[in-house]
Amino acid sequence: MNKPVSGLYAITPEATDSTNLFEKVSAALRGGAQVVQYRAKLIPEPLRREQAEVIADFCRAHNALFIVNDSISLARAVHADGIHVGQQDVDIPMARAALGPRTLIGVSCYDDMTRARNAVSLGADYVAFGSFYPSVTKPLAVRASLELLQIAASELKLPVVAIGGINEDNAGALISAGANAIAVLAALFDAPDIEAQARRFASLFHQPFITKHDL
Repeated sequence: MNKPVSGLYAITPEATDSTNLFEKVSAALRGGAQVVQYRAKLIPEPLRREQAEVIADFCRAHNALFIVNDSISLARAVHADGIHVGQQDVDIPMARAALGPRTLIGVSCYDDMTRARNAVSLGADYVAFGSFYPSVTKPLAVRASLELLQIAASELKLPVVAIGGINEDNAGALISAGANAIAVLAALFDAPDIEAQARRFASLFHQPFITKHDL
């Protein structure tokens, strides 16, 4: 079985400039990203396949997980470690039947614990909640609370990922609340030094945080 989802979870920006995209992803991996999700909904299929194949190889070289957003066919074609699905995407049983028992399946649960519990019962390998903060990528996304994250982390027996508007200043609160991984796009890939920014995000998982229970 693949290693569990944890640490810095990098979500790739939409990009037709493959060379630039590859440089950014490589820098994130050198900085300590443990998971890379390839998310590309607007570019042609041949280019998606080409980009996914290269990034999958990068991830293998760095012992990081490679996740494909939404596409069963692409995940299967590039032998991805996993697939991530949202509310409007393929369902878990369909993904499992197509990709087999060793492929990780992650599910976006937004601010909905009922959806998360259902995902667990259907065999999801990790769940993601958010947006926790205002997001440039998805400005209209529903907002999730730290309390929800704490409940999920204590109740669910699988990794919990926090997503949405996460930056170096607010990530610690999410980790303290129980997030096993933080999913980051803009605050990582828009940074002037992506490798250094990834290293700072990764280091947060090794720092003590003061929680409300400590006060």
